Amino acid sequence: MNIKETNNWRVVRARLFKMVSVGVIDDPINQGYDVISTGALIINLAVSVMATFDNLNAMYGDFFVVAEQLTVLFFGIDYVLRVITAPELYPGKSRAASVAKYCFSAAGVIDLLSFLPYYLPVFFPSGIAAFKMFRVVRILRLFRINAYYDSLNVITEVLNSKKQQLLSSVFIIATLMLGSSLCMYSLEHEAQPEVFANAFSGIWWSASTLLTVGYGDIYPVTPMGKFFSICITFLGVGMVAIPTGIISAGFVEQYTQFKQMGESGKERQIQLLDFILLPEDSWTGKTIRDLDMPANTLIAAIRRGNDTIVPRGDVVLLAGDKIVIGAVPIRGSNSLELKEMNIGTKHSWNGFAIRELDISRREFIVLVKRGDNMIVPRGSLILREGDLVYLYKELNEKRA
Repeated sequence: MNIKETNNWRVVRARLFKMVSVGVIDDPINQGYDVISTGALIINLAVSVMATFDNLNAMYGDFFVVAEQLTVLFFGIDYVLRVITAPELYPGKSRAASVAKYCFSAAGVIDLLSFLPYYLPVFFPSGIAAFKMFRVVRILRLFRINAYYDSLNVITEVLNSKKQQLLSSVFIIATLMLGSSLCMYSLEHEAQPEVFANAFSGIWWSASTLLTVGYGDIYPVTPMGKFFSICITFLGVGMVAIPTGIISAGFVEQYTQFKQMGESGKERQIQLLDFILLPEDSWTGKTIRDLDMPANTLIAAIRRGNDTIVPRGDVVLLAGDKIVIGAVPIRGSNSLELKEMNIGTKHSWNGFAIRELDISRREFIVLVKRGDNMIVPRGSLILREGDLVYLYKELNEKRA
């Protein structure tokens, strides 16, 4: 394969990666793929639920089978595309390493189990019941909706930031559960040998008691067992409160962080005007520094195909470019929005690379100004205190 063919394949692979990446809406094809992917998942789950009703299965059983076949086939194609585009997901790794990292990641395992169990009974008919159970994993694909809703991302951030504390609380609960089960077994085994037959019976009792469920199928009858059960019940209330308090504290910290961002990094919204440059326009073929523009206007961004070009003075404008310039606000809504954000000392973006930032997929950084220098916002660029970050966002409002 020559260099030209290799470059062409990389362009195609990057295009496929953007298509299968959830939340990338800069192209109708990407949006359409998201709609198809979400629709296939919803149809598959709906069919799985409706097929459990005998009357519906009797009337629409053939339709359910076809719908499941088509949606599972789509999940298989989606998995293959994600394996092919894995080097785009992990650009710093070799092709084999990036494919392996995706395949063994949580998302990769979920994607694999979304379609593989459907076909395994063909080769292993005896395991059909177990394979059907694994199909439930498909519902986890719904969490990809996170890419569209920043509020869901906040929940993920809280759980990730508090994972050590949550693991510690789970360890404490497990330790108390084991200890209480052994104690209850010792106290109740002689009185109820058929109920507290072994340590596992005590574990079932302690789990339902510590987690304040209390099914009532197993309970103590001896005075000491009842007294010990009261103590464990009180501890169970506290055990449930520990992870609840940790998560609540995490949400408070997130709120405080967002508030600090508003105080340390002031935002100023700039209204913009955009237009498509035509071949006969006087700006076509000229560099930005050669343009005769009013002193109070500037070119904020240039969209060329799927790329955003930093408007440096030596950039040559071409026909078909989408030019975004500053304009005096007029009545009606605008289709574009540019935010200028000042990175302060306490700003949550300070010291992080652009690829590590948690920002909406509907907006992206087009320019970073550091002192007198304009910096191309590559994913590896680390933001620093004093940087001016320009966020570009397309709105869905209609023009007046």
